[in-house]
Amino acid sequence: MHKNWPEMTSQLSVALREVRTGTPDVMKGFSALARAALEPKALDTKTKELIALAISVATRCDACVGFHAEAAVKQGATRDEVMETMGMAIYMGAGPSVMYAAQAVEAFDQFTAKATS
Repeated sequence: MHKNWPEMTSQLSVALREVRTGTPDVMKGFSALARAALEPKALDTKTKELIALAISVATRCDACVGFHAEAAVKQGATRDEVMETMGMAIYMGAGPSVMYAAQAVEAFDQFTAKATS
């Protein structure tokens, strides 16, 4: 099953604006949590995005896969790094993670192509 990941995340971003408007205090808190979690300290931001991508696969969250694949591209992750990350996600999430790993690689490839075009 082929998905258009850039289109999906773009459309979902519009819907997420509605959530931000409807629950501003909650979303401000969530944004603060995301900023704090992604701040480079012992781990750089790219590594943290790869971890988020692996968790997205293991928890089977389509939208999370899209957003974190895009963020991994923006942080300079390589395809080899994504593949190794998918290996960890499969190890931790078993069979269903294999299916989501394939989708995560597809999303990464689409965002890479978009970034280089």
